[in-house]
Amino acid sequence: MNIGNASKMSGVPAKTIRYYESVGLIPPAGRTANGYRDYDKKDVEVLRFIKRSRSLGFSVSEVSSLLDLWLNGGRASADVKSIATKHIDAVEQKIAEMQSILDTLKNLTKCCHGDDRPDCPILDDLAGLGDELGDENDDEVGSAAE
Repeated sequence: MNIGNASKMSGVPAKTIRYYESVGLIPPAGRTANGYRDYDKKDVEVLRFIKRSRSLGFSVSEVSSLLDLWLNGGRASADVKSIATKHIDAVEQKIAEMQSILDTLKNLTKCCHGDDRPDCPILDDLAGLGDELGDENDDEVGSAAE
């Protein structure tokens, strides 16, 4: 099948399939006599595997390792679990960072009067002036940055 059909069947855009080929995640597709890429059912299965892995946030490098393990019938599940566990740790760290950002933004917006006055603790914090907001806002803004 051509790249358009492989794309439709796998849910992976043709441009992304070409990218995966260019970075070595998938081998170069076979070519038909007229030079078009030629894919089969197994290629579509691999593309679906990659798509699902990427949707879970695995990097291209991690997907490559997982794909090698998936295609290796003699794999040890411990190797797969190790990759997944490391990824969980990275996801949890990102969640903690995002939660910290959310907490900071909530505290800053709580400190901002949101009126016609020009003073704004949000802009002060973005400018690195958060410590100079005065005693009234120190506890709220300071705790958001921790």
